[in-house]
Amino acid sequence: HGGSAVNLTGDGLSTGKHYQRRYVLDSREKGIDFSNPMYFATYGEWTKKEGLARVDARRGGATNLVFDDAKLNFVKARDADTWLYTRQTYVDFPNYHLANASFGSEKQLTDANPQQRQIAWSPGARLVNYASAKGDKLQGALYLPANYEPGKRYPMLVTIYERRSQNMHAYAAPSDTRAPDPTRYTSRGYAVFDPDIVYKLNDPGMSAVWSVVPAVKAAIATGIVDSANVGLWGHSWGGYQTAFLVTQTGIFKSAIAGAPLTDLVSMYSSIYWNSGGTNQAIFESSQGRFKGNFTDNTDAYIRNSPVFHAKNVTTPLVILHNDKDGAVDFNQGITYYNTLRQLGKEVIMLEYAGENHGLARPTNQRDYATRMGEWFDHYLEGKPAPDWMKDGITRLDMAEHLRERKPVAKPDAPVVP
Repeated sequence: HGGSAVNLTGDGLSTGKHYQRRYVLDSREKGIDFSNPMYFATYGEWTKKEGLARVDARRGGATNLVFDDAKLNFVKARDADTWLYTRQTYVDFPNYHLANASFGSEKQLTDANPQQRQIAWSPGARLVNYASAKGDKLQGALYLPANYEPGKRYPMLVTIYERRSQNMHAYAAPSDTRAPDPTRYTSRGYAVFDPDIVYKLNDPGMSAVWSVVPAVKAAIATGIVDSANVGLWGHSWGGYQTAFLVTQTGIFKSAIAGAPLTDLVSMYSSIYWNSGGTNQAIFESSQGRFKGNFTDNTDAYIRNSPVFHAKNVTTPLVILHNDKDGAVDFNQGITYYNTLRQLGKEVIMLEYAGENHGLARPTNQRDYATRMGEWFDHYLEGKPAPDWMKDGITRLDMAEHLRERKPVAKPDAPVVP
């Protein structure tokens, strides 16, 4: 209204703060009243802390009300200076809390998950700092095994999909239908590691190698991880990265690739059946990060396709791919599996007939979660291999095998400390 500008964010540039224009407007208000304070969610990019800041437009600058090693979600009372919020970490269930305007008085209102005390739970997560092979500053979230003892080394399951460390404080309730369920592994003596991946143009596969291998080495360097017993899992784009990583490194004892892209050349012009479009945009303007199509950039597409490097695989691998996958064509999994089989590699393919890109039927979800646990328990903990791993099950016999196996595919019993 003709007045001078006010610096709302204060010392943002000088202190290295970054701001994003994300806002929620109250639909019951006609506008923004700058005589009242405004509130902003805060996040520490390198600490993973979250919080709440108040900005007074008349004075400028942000005042931190709370900034905690936790994931926080806030709701303000409409007619009072009172805040209701949830606070969660990997250890702490998202209970409700109440706070006054300054957050000088806080009170926990609920204790909604007391049964957790009966389960051997992880003592928490640690941030692992590392640099990619190209010099990028990255982080990973390392979830400690239950009953962790300093100085003792543990098997580790690595889960990958682009950047994941920002979920460090997300609470993961145990689930028998989620695979992998991180609490299933931490409660049974595994460390679980979620590293970040940063990408370079024309090299989505190699980018995973440049990011994940240094990440695993950094996790091992903490003294927590048994370097001889590290497993890898990824699904979809993470499945592609898994399928590619095992062609470039032997750092993993075993791996599972779910619905992986394996031949980027053949997939480029195939159909994304879930939408009806082609896959071309995925490679040129989405996760593929290629500059142009495969006819103009053939070497890069081949260089980053797992199937063209299959002869290098030394890691025992499970490929999950379903016949009705409408995102990554079923043939991508079949091509990689048959190539590895012909080369005499240790590989198993799982297929759940009628399922799409992800498993939708709870019985199949439980079965896959159980097999995943058996696979990693065998290779990373030395437990006996079940018959399906030793002898295989033909596709014709799979339906009967699943019926017989139902009693086995139950949620794992909680481990009581």
